[in-house]
Amino acid sequence: MSRDEASSGRIDGAPSTDAVDAGDAADGPDILEEATALITAANEAGVPVRLIGGLAVRYLTPSFPPRAHNRQDLDVASVSRVRSALGKLIESLGYVPDKTFNALYGHKQLYFTSPATGRALDVLIDKLEMCHTLEFADRIERMPYTLDPTDLMLSKLQIVHLNEKDAQDLLYLLARFSLSDEDEPETIGLRRYRRVLGEDWGWWRTVTLNLAKVRGLAEGERTHLIPAGAPYDPVQQIRDLERHAEEAPKSLRWRIRAKIGERKRWYELPEETEHY
Repeated sequence: MSRDEASSGRIDGAPSTDAVDAGDAADGPDILEEATALITAANEAGVPVRLIGGLAVRYLTPSFPPRAHNRQDLDVASVSRVRSALGKLIESLGYVPDKTFNALYGHKQLYFTSPATGRALDVLIDKLEMCHTLEFADRIERMPYTLDPTDLMLSKLQIVHLNEKDAQDLLYLLARFSLSDEDEPETIGLRRYRRVLGEDWGWWRTVTLNLAKVRGLAEGERTHLIPAGAPYDPVQQIRDLERHAEEAPKSLRWRIRAKIGERKRWYELPEETEHY
């Protein structure tokens, strides 16, 4: 996931600063077609590649109005056990690797560009490391084209400076998928959610702050972010998630860190890595 998904357009109670690029919004179907073609080819080759970020949410919520966006990069996830085959596959599809970047950071991230479309392809390996770390290597094949909805939700909730498009993605996921006491595919798995929050106070703090923020937006001046006719009420689902965050069993590490609280920063500040 590119760093602009973590830091641009902060809401923090103010209107989003996201610019809507009409030309890029019109290109939306093309980028989704490019993404699904890539993942279809990877699936046929036995190489797990899955969509993450806003495009994954769009793929999973085709009946909801797609949000306009001002970026054209493809963000996907894969795993280290297929890294060699992954690189060969992506190059065979016409993408050009950033060889210097991939040599330096290929253990956690790969970067390619498409001469045909001009788009960048960012591949995260095994985990998402931004404000917090989300491990997904052992969960990547739960869904055929995207990461699991629970992991997509957590990937958004870990963003400390949440922006309006991230808030809308969260509301879309919670309007589309039910909460499940277990951890079933195609649901928001509460077992996974409670475990991540209960093991790390920093995760818990960021998630609970963001849930309150998004609920306030959805109940206030950003009601338009909720899609009409959705199968689930995302505001009620947020309330349920807030309750489960409070009730989740907390580890000893969580309790020790909670005593320090916000006196010490509990999250990382993502930095953009230069491409060559």
